[in-house]
Amino acid sequence: MVEMETETETEAQVHEHRHRLLEGMAHAVAAKGYADTTIADIVREASVSRRTFYEHFSTKSECLIALYGAASHNALKVLRDSIDPAHEWQAQIGHALTAYLGCMAQNPVLMRTLFIEILGLGTEGLQARRRVNREIADFILTVVNAKGSRQEGEPLTDDMAMAIVGGINEMILQYIEQDRVASLQDLVAPSSALVRAVTRA
Repeated sequence: MVEMETETETEAQVHEHRHRLLEGMAHAVAAKGYADTTIADIVREASVSRRTFYEHFSTKSECLIALYGAASHNALKVLRDSIDPAHEWQAQIGHALTAYLGCMAQNPVLMRTLFIEILGLGTEGLQARRRVNREIADFILTVVNAKGSRQEGEPLTDDMAMAIVGGINEMILQYIEQDRVASLQDLVAPSSALVRAVTRA
């Protein structure tokens, strides 16, 4: 029984250290930007040792990719939670996008890092972005093609779902480049129109 409790504590500590490192990366990036952030900055913000960092990540870029995945999954969870299966998704588009974009607008500096600087990591960064886009597209397919959701026409295709994700991402990128992350809610209307246009195609 004692061994089981000790193992559980160790697992909890591992999870806690990883969470703190991701939080540390987020705070460091928000303060200095990714390029100027060092591993020393990350461990200081996380209140852990450099050794602990290397127990979880091999490089700073690996930590950034993990942060990208965690932040993206959090935004996707907000999107999922905003959809009520008891109601038609068509009537919930605006509410869902408001929640999703609102979540993203909470940290402008972090958003720039996750949407723009992640691509500077090369193949690894691109693959991370594609994985997240794939998850969002799969969510859209599930919601739109759910039984009883499509009142007319053919089911939404994979390519069309990816077109929605790509279109909304490009609008978000434009706002980030223009330092307008605080105004991401302005994209609710055009994003809603895009979703409706594609799903009617």
